[in-house]
Amino acid sequence: MASAGRTETAPPVAGATGRAAEKFSYSLASEAPVGLWTSSGVTLRTPVSKGTVRLDVTTRGFSAASLMIQRYVPKTHRWVDLDQRPVGSEHPEKGTFTFPVSVAASAGHPATVALRVQDIDRPGRLTVAASVRDGHGHTYRAPARSAVVDRPTTTITGWSRGTALVPGGAAKEFTLAVKNTTKRAYPALNAGYFAYGQGSGRAVEPKDLVLQQYVPGHGWQRVSLLPGGCDPGMAAQLIPTAKTPLAPGATAVYRLRLAVADSAPVADVDAGVSVGTGDTSFFYRTLPFEIRAK
Repeated sequence: MASAGRTETAPPVAGATGRAAEKFSYSLASEAPVGLWTSSGVTLRTPVSKGTVRLDVTTRGFSAASLMIQRYVPKTHRWVDLDQRPVGSEHPEKGTFTFPVSVAASAGHPATVALRVQDIDRPGRLTVAASVRDGHGHTYRAPARSAVVDRPTTTITGWSRGTALVPGGAAKEFTLAVKNTTKRAYPALNAGYFAYGQGSGRAVEPKDLVLQQYVPGHGWQRVSLLPGGCDPGMAAQLIPTAKTPLAPGATAVYRLRLAVADSAPVADVDAGVSVGTGDTSFFYRTLPFEIRAK
């Protein structure tokens, strides 16, 4: 498969794992936060010719289809996706990843392959059972390794079910808080707001909603809602409020308020917020409301 990662200027550190007597070992960090790459790797202490490393994964809390595993190729300085095969639709929690390997390894001169793992769905637990076919008729298995898959704790206060706003009326204030309860720093933290509403005559447009965010030292700032192309919905990227990366134990707070402009039609609006890192969203919550006539 084509590489899904960027070119690395410095190779990852892939130290040998396991005991000298083990012909094949596998390592996995004990925590694998959603949306972050987590280090993993295999160590071989036996020669392998046109062999295959196989990783049988079992997930709890999320589907194995949402898991990505890559290996580092020193020759090209790139991360490359492993071949992936689902076990079957009746077992969404199971999957198999493989990659070819040929090394002249021994107990005194082990060979390592750097791997990395990422879940892009929900929290849970991941267990990986690794094995290798050496191309000489032998299969070696390593003890299974497990990791906790977690994510920052996200809360919303100030928005209740049945919220109604009127054109030209008072704004509704609410707060989105993201606390990094993992042991890893979260780079590229981002948060967004989205909305879609269809009135009797037309769809709700960006001009009909007034979204503001409180920025310390600057007060309330207008946040631009952009139309969603062919979709009549709209979305906005919220203004970053915390230092990047978000350190373990740190909290990013987004104070928001939403008002409806005089131009807005009467409508039920499907709206909400999302939080993620990079291109991966790890939190999504709907905040629907009604636009009522004056």
